[in-house]
Amino acid sequence: MAGIEFSEDSQTGGRGGRASLAGNATDKALNLLEAAVAPGYPHRLGEVATTAGVPKASAHRILNNLVATSFLASDGTGGYGPGPRLRALAARVTQGCEEDQVMRAELEVLSRHVGSTVHLGVRTGDAATCLIKVASPKPVQTSSRVGMQLALHATSIGKCILSGLSDDELTALMERVGLAARTEHTLTDLTDLRAELAQVRERGYALDEEENEIGVRCIGAPVRDTKGAVVGGVSISAITYLESRDTLLSWADPIRATAGALHGLLG
Repeated sequence: MAGIEFSEDSQTGGRGGRASLAGNATDKALNLLEAAVAPGYPHRLGEVATTAGVPKASAHRILNNLVATSFLASDGTGGYGPGPRLRALAARVTQGCEEDQVMRAELEVLSRHVGSTVHLGVRTGDAATCLIKVASPKPVQTSSRVGMQLALHATSIGKCILSGLSDDELTALMERVGLAARTEHTLTDLTDLRAELAQVRERGYALDEEENEIGVRCIGAPVRDTKGAVVGGVSISAITYLESRDTLLSWADPIRATAGALHGLLG
C-alpha cells in the first residue's frame, strides 16, 4: 500500500463539483467535512465544495454550521480544517478501542513474521484510507502514513476493495474517478482491471506491481465486515531491491490469515 499520496486527497475522489452526486443534507455535510480535513488543510471554500460535489452556496452555509458547532475551524482567511470537537471525537474513537488494539496486535505479528511494513486500510468514498501502519524494522522505509488517501485501482488494498464490487458498481466508480496512471505500470484500462480483480477473487489476494510507486511492491488481502462485505484490506509492502517478487508471493498465506483474523472488527 505504500507510495505517493493519492492526488485526490478527499475520499470523494474528485467529484468535480457535480451536485447530483452530493446526496441528501447529511451526505453533503459529511462530504464537506471529509474534504475540509483532507491532508494539506486548511482548504478554501471553492476547493472543498468542488471536492465534495456540493454547490458553492450550499457548501458555504454548511461549512459555517460546522464551524459554529466546532467540528471544523476557520483560519480567518477562508480556509477550513479540523475543529476541536472533531479532534476530540477522533481521539475518543481511536484511543482505548479494543478493536483497534486487536487489529494492531495482529498487524504487528504479521510485520514481525515477514520483516516488512504492514498496513490496514478501508474504503472511504472513492478512495482508500490508511488506518494503521506497522513500520518495517529495516532502515529503508516506504512513504506511506496513517490517514493517507490511496487510489483504489493502483494499490493492493484498493484492488481488494474493488474486488468486492459488482461489475456495475465497478464501472460506475471508475467512470467517476478514472484510472489515472500513478506509474508506468498502473492499470489504466477497465478491461485489464476487471481481469485483475477476477484473479483477486480467485486467489484471495491482490498485488501492486510498482503500480502506485516505483520501487515498491505490495500484496494485500480483503478484510470483511460482520456481514461478509469487503470493507478494506491488509497489505505488506516490500522495497523491490530488498525483497524479490517470489518472496512477496510467499507471504500470501500469512496475509490471508491475518485478514481472516480481522474479520468483523471493522463493523
